[in-house]
Amino acid sequence: MLMTVEPIADALKSLGKKTLTVYMSPQGKPLTQNMLKALSIEDEITILCGHYEGVDERVLERYIDTEISIGDYILTGGELPAMVLIDGVSRLINGVLGSAESPEDESFSPDGLLEYPQYTRPREYDGMSVPEVLLNGNHSEIQRWRRKMSLVNTAKKRPELLENAHITEEERNWAKTFIACKEEKHDT
Repeated sequence: MLMTVEPIADALKSLGKKTLTVYMSPQGKPLTQNMLKALSIEDEITILCGHYEGVDERVLERYIDTEISIGDYILTGGELPAMVLIDGVSRLINGVLGSAESPEDESFSPDGLLEYPQYTRPREYDGMSVPEVLLNGNHSEIQRWRRKMSLVNTAKKRPELLENAHITEEERNWAKTFIACKEEKHDT
């Protein structure tokens, strides 16, 4: 089942003005945090979602500015990927999260590392404690711990991100050593 040209073309023409037009497609560029940042400064975005087999190629050639994928897998339609795109973009728009700094201290921003672990109350739960450094009030120690734990999280969960991360050479070497030790433990 393929969506035909005319209804889509008529709908896009009816907008009256040209907006950035995105087609959600498994063939598109993979969605990244940097792409979300770029899209968040657009005045308007029109999102086209195919269904089943997608849309007639002539729509893509004439009306689509970019194709975006949320991963290397197939869904029945582009509606869920569009929701992912909308959520990712909207949270970067000033005022949506309540603080302009909120999206800056997270995974992938700005250094390309995963975020550090976070804790809430109670201080102890089922034999597990909040790290003492987070309770001592020393903000410089807390920042150092967060940086180190971001490196640990990235090395453990997504080591390929370290390749392009904005980290010092010392941090890069430490992460490589951490990964090597982890692999050595896994092999034994």
